[in-house]
Amino acid sequence: MTPTLYSFRRCPYAMRARLAIASAGITVELREIVLRDKAPEFIAASPKATVPVLVTPTQTIEESLDIMHWALAQNDPEGWLENPDHDLITQADGPFKDALDRTKYATRFEDADPEVERQKANAFLSQIPARLSPNLGGANPNLTDMAILPFVRQFANIDRPRFNADHPKLVPWLDAFLTSDRFQAIMDKYPKWEAGHPATHFPKS
Repeated sequence: MTPTLYSFRRCPYAMRARLAIASAGITVELREIVLRDKAPEFIAASPKATVPVLVTPTQTIEESLDIMHWALAQNDPEGWLENPDHDLITQADGPFKDALDRTKYATRFEDADPEVERQKANAFLSQIPARLSPNLGGANPNLTDMAILPFVRQFANIDRPRFNADHPKLVPWLDAFLTSDRFQAIMDKYPKWEAGHPATHFPKS
């Protein structure tokens, strides 16, 4: 049985799950979810109803990092699991993502000052340049890069000229990711999945 990945193209959590699955060379059935009209099969598989969710013959994995580790534990041809910086990933998933959301979606938070939140996000980003050589994983990206870059992309897209001015040393790292064949391949567009649709396999052969 082919594992099923419930995904949403623009979600950074789903992006990093797809990145790891593609790196591992594992084929899954991709089901593109529309967040405002979630398929009942998706909600049945995971009541939390947030992407990504991976359903295998033996388990349901509901967290993106767990999906990354699941895929790479089976096959890690690019060495993504060699010396990942779990502390930096935890910071990215916690304080940085919180500040990102409060910058981008300030009107959703009653007490959010987007400029204050931007500075919190910048504080996290400012520690990254010293760790790049030219990636966090060294010569080639590893789990740390691929777990964090989708969120850096999301933050940069709030105001790309300002990001470039504030973080010039991060621009080559981010742009190398955005222009990579791997990123382009995981960003293919898929129609909304509904029961009865032909299976869509990811990555494409």
